[in-house]
Amino acid sequence: MTLLPINKPELRLGLPRASAALPVEILSIATANPSRRYAQEDVLANAAEVFPQFSRLNSLFAHTGVAHRYMCQPMSWYRERHSWEERTAAYQSSALDLMERVALEAISRAGLKLSDIDALVTNTITGLAIPSLDALLMNRLDFSPTVERLPIFGLGCGGGVAGLSRAARLAQAQPGRNVLFITVDLCSLCIRPNDASATMFVASALFGDGAAAVVLRASDDGSRAPSGRTGMQRPALIASGEHLWRDTRHIMGWDVKEDGFGVVLSPELPALMRANLAPVANAFLERHDLKLSDFKGYLFHPGGRKVLETAEDVLTLDRSDLAHSWAVLRDFGNMSSATALFILARAIRQNDKGLHLLAAFGPGFSAYFAALDL
Repeated sequence: MTLLPINKPELRLGLPRASAALPVEILSIATANPSRRYAQEDVLANAAEVFPQFSRLNSLFAHTGVAHRYMCQPMSWYRERHSWEERTAAYQSSALDLMERVALEAISRAGLKLSDIDALVTNTITGLAIPSLDALLMNRLDFSPTVERLPIFGLGCGGGVAGLSRAARLAQAQPGRNVLFITVDLCSLCIRPNDASATMFVASALFGDGAAAVVLRASDDGSRAPSGRTGMQRPALIASGEHLWRDTRHIMGWDVKEDGFGVVLSPELPALMRANLAPVANAFLERHDLKLSDFKGYLFHPGGRKVLETAEDVLTLDRSDLAHSWAVLRDFGNMSSATALFILARAIRQNDKGLHLLAAFGPGFSAYFAALDL
């Protein structure tokens, strides 16, 4: 399939302009990983045992930009076959443990109590739960039973930015209310040793597990502190948007198999981004009276090394402009939706200031953007 550049001036991104009167404050952010930390060399040794037919590709592990990853199971688990039932049980147990950790930490850092949370937005792509994860979490923690809940599934690596944007919309609609957004993905559980495909081998070189939580609130009285673009002392989300490219469902996603999710990852991805990322990103910025040069920092989800290198090339960025993205890729691998919030947390932790562009990409194929004033 030929992917044509999208550079029409009439391009629209679908989401309305963010309200300038109600920027959404980030009260706190928290991240967490499973306790098991593996060096890339250890993961390669395991993958080489499971997929000996791809020994010619072993050098791939050294060129992903990944040095370490956190995974929720012992290494021996990934050498064995598992049923849907086994994978789901492992997913629900580990996902809820991580969600509980980040929820409690984010709420504490915001100076709030569980009962202060008015809305709960959750996102995931790597497992299933019915009741949904948010309902299961409410049976662990003492949230108010009247919390407004929104579970999100299917956005893949883009879910961290998209979910943050959806949570911000809820905060804008209810000024003064506290919205908790949690995203969790356990990508390692999708490694299937009976899938003798190069795509599965590539996935085993990239993916890790993690969770993140953010507490959001929009001002209820319009008051502002005299600092930054928004006049707010805390970091704030000031605009968000997204774009879906038609006829690109083959680029990325899951292929449901008898024993779990099969990885869909097309080699066409870098070409699509090279042709289309710049016009789509610029169209989003133009809708919000912004331009790329307004930003002090760029926080892009590292789907892999090629994704970051392509973004640097087409947006004329230096490697240092994506320093946080490269660092998170190195230390954690690709944790799907959680990765973008790990990058945001790193920027906030290092006291970065000014406008920052947060971006991630997921199945659809889709791009998600958020402009933040840190």
